[in-house]
Parts: sequence; C-alpha cells; structure tokens
Amino acid sequence: MILLAAGIFNRILGFIPRITLPRIIGAEGVGLYQLSYPFLIVMITIITGGVPLAIAKLVAEAESQGNHARVKRILSVSLWFTFAISILFTILCITLAPWITQHLLTDSRVYLSFLSMSPMIAIIGISSVFRGYFQGKQNMIPTALSSIIETLVRIIAILLFAYLLLPKGLEYAAAGAMLGVLAGELCGFITLLWQYAVNKKRERPTKSAYEADESLDFNQSSQPMGVLKRILGISIPVTAGKLVGSLSYLFESILTAQSLAIAGIATGIATAQYGALQGMIMPIILLPGALTYSLAVSLVPSLSEAAARNDMRTIHKRLHQAMRLALVSGAPFAIIMYILAEPLCALLYNNIEVAKMLKMMAPVALFIYLQSPLQAALQALNKPGKALLNTFIGAAIKLVLIVQLASNPEFGIYGALIAIMVNILIVTIMHFQSIVQVLHIRIPWLDFLKIIASMFIMGAAVQFIYRHPILQMDAWARMLIACVAGVVIYLLLMVIVKLIDRDDLTRVPLLKRFFKA
Repeated sequence: MILLAAGIFNRILGFIPRITLPRIIGAEGVGLYQLSYPFLIVMITIITGGVPLAIAKLVAEAESQGNHARVKRILSVSLWFTFAISILFTILCITLAPWITQHLLTDSRVYLSFLSMSPMIAIIGISSVFRGYFQGKQNMIPTALSSIIETLVRIIAILLFAYLLLPKGLEYAAAGAMLGVLAGELCGFITLLWQYAVNKKRERPTKSAYEADESLDFNQSSQPMGVLKRILGISIPVTAGKLVGSLSYLFESILTAQSLAIAGIATGIATAQYGALQGMIMPIILLPGALTYSLAVSLVPSLSEAAARNDMRTIHKRLHQAMRLALVSGAPFAIIMYILAEPLCALLYNNIEVAKMLKMMAPVALFIYLQSPLQAALQALNKPGKALLNTFIGAAIKLVLIVQLASNPEFGIYGALIAIMVNILIVTIMHFQSIVQVLHIRIPWLDFLKIIASMFIMGAAVQFIYRHPILQMDAWARMLIACVAGVVIYLLLMVIVKLIDRDDLTRVPLLKRFFKA
C-alpha cells in the first residue's frame, strides 16, 4: 500500500509535465526528448536490472538471522560494484554520443539531450542499491519518499529548464527537459542517503553484536567475492529478462525512425509522431501501472515464501487475487480511454490528432496491466527463463512488424503502433500459458466474462452521460461527471457480481474499519 500510494501520487503528478511540456516545446521537441530514453533504459537495465531484487533477497536472509555484519557487507560490495560499472557506462555514453545520435537515432539534434542524460546512469545505479537494501529490510518508506521528492523536483525542473532554453532552439529545450529529469534523480538519491543515515543511527548495533556476526561468517559465501557471486547469480537471469525488454524498446525507437524515413516521412515529422506515441499516448495507457507495479513487487516475496513451503493453495490464491485486482482496477481506465479518447487528448495535450492512437491502444491496455503480475509470478516461482523466452519472442515479432508496417506509407506510425499492440498481446498470453503449465492453475473464465460485461455496461453509461444534451457545460466538467458516474456504476457491478467483496475492502487500510464485522 505504501508503494501503491507513492506510485499513484507520482503518476498523477507526472502528468503535469506530460500535459505542459508538449505545449511548451511541441510534439517534435517531445520526440527529441523521448529519443534519448531507450538508451538510458538499456544502460540502467544492464547495471541495475536484477541487483535490487538480489540485494533485497540477501539482506532479508541476513536480517532473519540477525547477522548485521553480513547486511553491511552486502551493501558495501553492491555499492562498489554498481559504482564501478555505472562510471564505466557513463564514460562510454559520453564518448559515443556523437556517433549514436548521428547514425542510430537519425536526428542529430538529440545530441544535447543524450549528453544531459548520461550522468543519470551512475545516480540511478547507486540509488537502486539503496532501494534494494531498504526493500530487504522491509522498509518501503525511504523508497516511497525518495520517489515522491524525485517526482516533485523533476516536474518543476523539466518545465523550468525547457522554458528557459527554448529561445535557443528545440534541441536546447529538449536537453533542458532532460536536465530536469537529472535534477529530480539527484534529489531522490540525496533523499535515500539521508534516510539511510537516519535509519543507521536509529538501529546501530553494538560492537559486540558485530563481532558475534563476524564469527558466523567463516564460510566462503559470506566473504566479499562470495557475496558478489551470490548477487550476480540472482541478478543476471532477472537482468537478462529485463534487458530483452529494454533492447526491444531501444531497437523499436531506432527501427521506427528508420522505417518512417523509408516511408518517405520527413525527419521532423517522424520525430514528432514518435514523440506523440511515446510521450503522450503511452503515459496515459500506463497510468494504472502504479497498481500493477505494486502488485508485482509484493507478489514476489509472497509467492517465494509459499513456494519454499510448497504451499500450492496459497500460491494459487495469491496469484488469482493479483490477476483479479489487476483486471478489475484496469478495466475502467481502458473504457474511459476508448470512449473519451478525443476529449482526453484535446484537454490534456490540445492535440486531437493523437486520439486515434489512444483509441487503438485502449483495448489492449488490460493485457498490459495483467502482464506485470504474471511476469513477477514466473520470477518468484524460479521460472525466469520462461519469462525471458516469452519476452524475447514477443520482442522479435514486434521488431519485424515495425520494419514491415511502419516503412509502408499507408501505415506509417500506425504500423509501429500495431506492432506494439501485437507484442503486448503475445507476451501476456504466453506468460499466462507458462503460469498454467507450471502451476496447473484453473483459468478464471467466469471472472473474465464478468469484467467484460461490466466494461460494456460502463462504456454505454459513459457514452450516454457525456453525449447527453442536458450536460451543456465546460468540457472538463462534462468529462469528469461522465467518468465518475461510469466508475461508480462499474464498482456497483463489481460488487453485484462478487468480484469485489467484504474481504477485499477489509484489506484497504482506510476502509477496513468500516467493513470489519
């Protein structure tokens, strides 16, 4: 719930620059800003892909044994390793920036944004170590607090720097926006360091406790190289799985730009179209991702613990709860995005032309929300190889389709959009099939049918209310009334069909006192 609250807060606040930045620097400027991100994500994935999870697991083990010396050693080894590899990749990015931006990204104006992005590699890398450390100690407050501080600073800095540098040109404005992201990451990192110092003072063990811990650590696996081997042993398979997704995103951006050029679309227009897709449409689609991320993070330790006890009943129950919650919570967003695509894009971005892309993506949004818990479940059940294979197959199909469709003038950017949608469908279905094979879990077809029926009813209600002539008022107010009414109808239907019950409501901290027997 702590991660969910911080995630929702950050997602909502994150829409401020998403809405305002296109109005300041336009879709083309957003495209320049977005084109740098795939490289950043690949670098961060290589450095931190599975490290936080490995640190959390090892720290949790050491904490359960009361071994403070081992916790300290895990943190120290992780920091030194991550710092060294982060600095190496930062230097590589800065050195290769001219070649990458000229030959791979097809728009050399990305150069300044790319340079502004590079220092984030080291900051995010070291921050991830501290986040894994706090997760292992089951203290989510530092992670939540740092993410909130990072978001607040990032919002102000992105808009301020982009506005101040706009007179120099779009490339400078995009670089200013990236510097704003850097400022946010730096403040989030400082917050984590402060939280670490505060917690260290609060729970500092005595010298004798450290000596007692050291006496338990004669085995080779507890020495620095042994700790590093264990960290790498846990993190490499997870990193490999995430790296497939990150490289897929990187090649997606490169191939989309190249394919649009083949289709005869001018560089500036292609950059603007890619910016609209990744900088405007995808953030709306991924808004409910705060919940699925929280589900995925909490599902890993829960399923791991149940698997260690060979408690199949709990595994089935927890997985079913996660899938149901992802679907139930994501469905209203999907309906609103489909029915109200045009007013949403007009009101948020003052750009009705991108509404078609949002409407196309809305039906597959549910598969996105379902994908995170399913992938987390495969990792928790020691099946990262299956998740990796599924992701790889989906990525390969997506990249082939981008080249085939986006290079066709009849499709253009919509060819890339179709390829992304196919990728989402294939990976989610394959993850689900893998879960069924591993656990022999019963597919909850009835739950799916109940949700689909409720979505149709909610969609009809939203459409009727928004278009009704009695609501002759401001567009924002009309849309808000239609959304609220639709969500209320949907929640009532969820209660009626028993997809939300008293037991679910008693688990929500703010509501449980009203629903407990």
